[in-house]
Amino acid sequence: MNSTITPSPWIKIFQPCPQPNLRLFCFHSSASGASLFRLWGKHLPSNIEVCAIQLPGRETRIKEALITKWDDLVSSLTQALQPFVKEYPFVFFGHSLGGLICFEVASKLRRQKLSTPKYMFVSGRRAPQIPIDDPLHQASNQTLISTLREYGGTPEAVLENRDLMELFLPILRADFTLNEKYIYSPEAPFEFPIVAFRGINDAIVNLQQLSAWKEHTIGTFALHEFPGCHMFFQNEPKTLIEAILKFM
Repeated sequence: MNSTITPSPWIKIFQPCPQPNLRLFCFHSSASGASLFRLWGKHLPSNIEVCAIQLPGRETRIKEALITKWDDLVSSLTQALQPFVKEYPFVFFGHSLGGLICFEVASKLRRQKLSTPKYMFVSGRRAPQIPIDDPLHQASNQTLISTLREYGGTPEAVLENRDLMELFLPILRADFTLNEKYIYSPEAPFEFPIVAFRGINDAIVNLQQLSAWKEHTIGTFALHEFPGCHMFFQNEPKTLIEAILKFM
């Protein structure tokens, strides 16, 4: 990481690059954290720096309060990103809730007349104009655990561990609150291209909901499906990363 930038708790860089040609900002999904992307740098050229976003209330920020309001999240995160986006070209990748967050951050960067990403890659999330039709943020703990099981990616031993779930479920509930209380405000489409991904067996987002991201760009739009469920890339990100690299 460039020494002129003060480290931010919002941005975790697992493999710093002194002078990257490109920064890949990765926005994690609900009940996840920056560690979702800890191995991505191993599958990328050395001149691409992975900058993983870390929301409060988890992992390295476990002692901080969880965020459930969009204004608080987008304002603070955009401010933290400003010195990073001024230095080098960059792209956004966001999975599930992270796809919605990177969309809102890109919108705020544009409104502030700051640099915007060269590409936006969104994964496993319906387009922002399509509301959530089955909210879960006030559901019972057992329903949330069943939802996690459906997502895939969480070991059964973890799902059955009461102590771990007591730590985990408030994070999930806060993230679901963000995702489900989101209110879309129409703006002009972006000029940069958008590429959308999903696992072909994803029960959370269907092809039609994912395809609707094309309304948010006047540039090119592409859609790719991969084998797997909602968290299709969690254990083996290489195939997804290779698909992203084809555009960069």
